[in-house]
Parts: sequence; C-alpha cells; structure tokens
Amino acid sequence: MTIESMPGSSGYLDAGNRKITYFSNGYVLGLTVVAGIGGLLFGYDTGVISGALLYIRDEFEEVNQSSFLQETIVSMALVGAIIGAAVGGWINDFYGRKRATLSADVVFIIGSVVMAAAPNPYVLIVGRFLVGLGVGVASVTAPVYIAEASPSEIRGGLVSTNVLMITGGQFLSYLVNLAFTEVPGTWRWMLGVSAVPAILQFFFMLFLPESPRWLYLKKDKSQAIVVLSKIYDPYRLEVEIDLLAAALEEERQRKIAVRYSDVFKVKEIRLAFFAGAGLQAFQQFTGINTVMYYSPTIVQIAGFSSNQLALLLSLIVAAMNAAGTVVGIYLIDHFGRRKLALSSLSGVIISLIVLAVAFILEPSTSSVNGLYGWMAVVGLALYIAFFSPGMGPVPWTVNSEIYPEAYRGMCGGMSATVNWISNLIVAQSFLSVADAVGTGSTFLILAVIAVAAFVFVVVFVPETKGLTFEEVERIWKERAWGSGYIREALLEEGN
Repeated sequence: MTIESMPGSSGYLDAGNRKITYFSNGYVLGLTVVAGIGGLLFGYDTGVISGALLYIRDEFEEVNQSSFLQETIVSMALVGAIIGAAVGGWINDFYGRKRATLSADVVFIIGSVVMAAAPNPYVLIVGRFLVGLGVGVASVTAPVYIAEASPSEIRGGLVSTNVLMITGGQFLSYLVNLAFTEVPGTWRWMLGVSAVPAILQFFFMLFLPESPRWLYLKKDKSQAIVVLSKIYDPYRLEVEIDLLAAALEEERQRKIAVRYSDVFKVKEIRLAFFAGAGLQAFQQFTGINTVMYYSPTIVQIAGFSSNQLALLLSLIVAAMNAAGTVVGIYLIDHFGRRKLALSSLSGVIISLIVLAVAFILEPSTSSVNGLYGWMAVVGLALYIAFFSPGMGPVPWTVNSEIYPEAYRGMCGGMSATVNWISNLIVAQSFLSVADAVGTGSTFLILAVIAVAAFVFVVVFVPETKGLTFEEVERIWKERAWGSGYIREALLEEGN
C-alpha cells in the first residue's frame, strides 16, 4: 500500500462522487474568512504607516528632524511581530488556536488606541510595538487554524485566503491613507481605524469553535467530532476520525514532552522546519516588501516625480498584488505548491532583471520618465504579477501543513519569526544598499537570491497538494529514514 493510495491522499476526496470545492461548505468558508481578518490586520498595518508617517512628521517636529525616530516608528511594529510570532507558536500549542486569536485581537486593539491617542512619538512607538505583537501572533495562528479546519483537497486555497486578506489589507491601507488626507487628526485616524476589524474578529471568534484537530488531540474528542461533522459528510467524517485516532495514538506512544530542541534534534522535524523556514526567508529576501514599502520611491527614482502619480501607481501595485493572490487561491490546489512556487520564482527572476536593466541603463541625471522609466514600472508590474499567485501564498500554506500536530504551532511560530526577521532586514537595508551599489545592482542581487530560492525549492520542498497531515508527516519520515521506514510502518499498521 503506497501513500498515494491511502484514503485522503490527493485530488478530490468524495463520498458518493460528491466533490469538495472551495465554495461547497459555507461553514468552512466562514471560519476561513473570520480567521483571515488576522491577515487583514497584518496587511493593513504594514501598508498604512507609509502614508501616516508623512503627517506624523508634520505634527511632531522631533520626528521630522530625526531619521532614527522615523525608522523606529516604522520598524517597531516589525520588532513586536518578531516577538509575537516567536511566542505565538507556544500560545497556539498550549492554549489553542481560538484563544491565541482572541488574545492577538485584544493586544492589537489596545495598540491601536494607544497609537491614535499618542501625545508624543514615544507613546506612539509603544503603540506600534503592541500592534506588532498582535500581528505576530495572528500571522502564526490564522494559517494553522484555517488549515486544521480545511478538507485536505482545498486546504491550499483556503489558507491562501488568509494571504488574500493580507494583500487586501495592504490595498485597503492605501485607500484609507487617501480617504483621511483632508481630515483633522489625519494620521490618528489612519492608525486608530485598524482597531475596527480587530473588534469584529474578536466578536465573531467568540461564536466559532476551536480547531477540531487541536480539540481531538489535546482536549475534547466529542466536541471535536461535533465540529468535524459540520465540515465533512458521514462517510468522510469516519475517515477523518480514524486518521486523528491514529495520530493521537502515535503521540501517546512518543511519551516525550515537546521541546524546542526537538526541531533541530529530530531529523524529520528538522527537515520540515528547514523547508518551511527557508520558504519564509526567501519570500522576503526575493524583495516583496521592498516593492510594497518602497514602490512610491522606486516609481519616483524611475523618473516619475509627481507624488500623486507615484501614489496612484503604488495603489495599482497593491491592487495587482491582491488580484494575483486570487489567482493563487485557484492554482495552489490545482497546480500544486511546488510547481506554483517554481513558476512564480521563474517570473520573479525575469522581472528583477528587467528592473535592474532599467535602473542601470537610465542616465542618473535624468528625471524624465522616458523609456527606462516605463521599463522600471513594467518590471514592478511583472514582479507583482509573478510573485503574488505563487511565492505570496505558498510559504504560508506549506508551513501550515508540513509539521506534526505536536509541533505545528511551535514550528509555525518559529518559521513566521524567520519571515518577520527577514522582513525587517530587507526593509532596513534596501535603501542603504541601493545608495551604496546603485538601485540596479540591488535588484540584480535580489535576482541572484531568487535563483537560489528556485534551487532551494527544487531540492528541499516536496509537493503536498491534496495530502492529509498524516501523509505529509510520512513524507518527512521517508526523507529522513528512507523508504524502508514507511514499508515497516505500514506493515505494523496492517498487523
């Protein structure tokens, strides 16, 4: 018996030939959308500060005169997110996905109020840190919660919905920045209004269940079965319960407390974490948040000096990012995670080379938006078109499904921390590197990193499309110990 022939392996699982599709279960879709509000907060916060900072500088003279204060206001949310993601994995495993979400909302709401009411930039920095903590916990929790409540054959699309909420939040932040430009207390509204979706998520989450897998393996089997019965029909429900029972028995036989050191000592977990954390790092080091944070600057460097035109083009970039994620939701369960990542990286490499050529060939003294200026804008558009359907959702989706149940929150938190640290490094270094070696050469460096990412995916990332969590776990055991391990395990199950 092979992995591919086991129940729940790939393609469309069905009972009575009834296919499960993205929209076939309104209950699961509802869980996904509510959990995905965490992604909306994530995206909104990363996008809104670029516009708000212009007005913060106007109100606080010390901020206007200090680049360090400006950088701290921007980056303190990333510092909070790094810490939030690091502790978020532990909160998820110990207290559950629901409580983790509720706690993230509370911290985010407090942070939003502190920012909106900040009497000076130092209180504002505290608010940014609190908001970052909430975003960090949410960035770990939402993908795991959605994945554990999703049928395996549509899990990729549903987890990618969280990424759609992230890109949608970034787009929304640009619209909010435009909407409040003429309102008194401009930046306070921009930052304070982010509490609204957090309040909505907190309210809706009170009426939603805990992750059924977490309930079954950690707390209450009967309650877990009630939740599962709303997700699956009777035949499929029986299969899922059998899989959970097998996972629970394996966890009991382990009889060893879960430790962070296991991630590096246990070979199959180490391989999974290396693949997951590598994807998260490459997502950032191939330049996505460089494009999102600095797209107005890039457009102006390209020769488009008008602030309004730069903002409009940046809004278009954000809209393309969100639209591309919608395409990714469809492709990830039809095309597969691995193929989607590889095709995405191929396009990213080409578009980064186009950007590099545009900036290298454009005369440095020219401020006219001629051929090379438009070439840079086309390079930006191509980059988003290729990145958003693939390397946008794939790292988050893969990380939500490649770890054993006992380590899912812990490893998910650690890999999300890698993402946030990489995000901070890129955000803090891009303009400095561009000043030192030139913008064109900087994009060439990103292209080389994208080539390394392509090789990494080919070598280290397996295809997980349509597989159950248990089947994914077997892949890592086979990679760690060889195919003989799987045959022995299946023989033991048969006996």
